[in-house]
Amino acid sequence: MVRSALTPKSARLNKGPRTGAEYLPAATVIAGSMVALLPIVSATGWWPDWGLLMLIAWRLLRADAWPAWWAAPLGFVNDLILGSPIGLSVALWAAMMIAMDILDRRTQWRDYWIEWGIAALFIAIAELAQWRVAAMLGASMPLGVTAGPATVVGTLCFPGAAFLAARIDRWRLGR
Repeated sequence: MVRSALTPKSARLNKGPRTGAEYLPAATVIAGSMVALLPIVSATGWWPDWGLLMLIAWRLLRADAWPAWWAAPLGFVNDLILGSPIGLSVALWAAMMIAMDILDRRTQWRDYWIEWGIAALFIAIAELAQWRVAAMLGASMPLGVTAGPATVVGTLCFPGAAFLAARIDRWRLGR
């Protein structure tokens, strides 16, 4: 008997990705941004930007998950949800997508530690930019109090975001 006759009819063999699979990475980035709506109270901003973590995780996992221009609308949604000045995440996320495109063209391979270092660099740049914009708008806080803990916690949470993106990617592609 042929092996295909023995498999159940519900097997996803040769059926391609699931319906709406191209929008799932963007939806997870928006869901990551919505984590900030949880009732977590903090005197200092130690909570990482989960939308940024998911954006970096998806981009490092798959360069073809979405076009580079999607960073602008996703950043706009992130700014609206977080209450940041409109355009901060738009500019940061677009610049990060361009930088990751350049990194993809310049490197032959990347292992897990290099990707973690890239993510840590981008998280630190984003936190520094947020601190600088807040200082220009009149919120003068020491850098070590605001950007330091968020950078460390965001860097330590990145493997969780990368794992979540990989599991969702595996599910959405039907593997």
